[in-house]
Amino acid sequence: MKELELAIDLKKHGDLKQASDILNNLVQKYPNNSIINYHCACTFDSMGLENQAVPYYEKAIEIGLPDEELQGAFLGLGSTFRTLGEYEKSKKVFEYGLIRFQDNYAIKTFYAMTLYNLGEHSKAMEILLTSLAETASDENVKRYKRAISFYADKLDQVW
Repeated sequence: MKELELAIDLKKHGDLKQASDILNNLVQKYPNNSIINYHCACTFDSMGLENQAVPYYEKAIEIGLPDEELQGAFLGLGSTFRTLGEYEKSKKVFEYGLIRFQDNYAIKTFYAMTLYNLGEHSKAMEILLTSLAETASDENVKRYKRAISFYADKLDQVW
């Protein structure tokens, strides 16, 4: 669909207002198109209009998305709820997303931020340290991967 491709291209190049106008028209024409709903949500998010993004993320997820966009929708919706101070909703979205995409370290990282906001500092640090140990390419971190992984869930333990 040429209009959708144009809107995505405009968004990539920073013309969020024009992209949003096109996507709003498309979502009126095709309200049950999950991809259009997803891109509409992402554009609102990029414009700092998080409250407006939420229903589009939710609808896109409900309708069903291909895996790549679905991962983005979980991350976007969870992060949006977090920035709106709706931490419990954020936590639920991330947990659901991680059931489906357990190896998505971006979702894990944003989930850790939500856990921090909920006062679950130990769990947040465990997720971040484990993710760091699993994904870091820095030679110094790789050298201590085993120790970082070991201590990730033992930060309050004293020997």
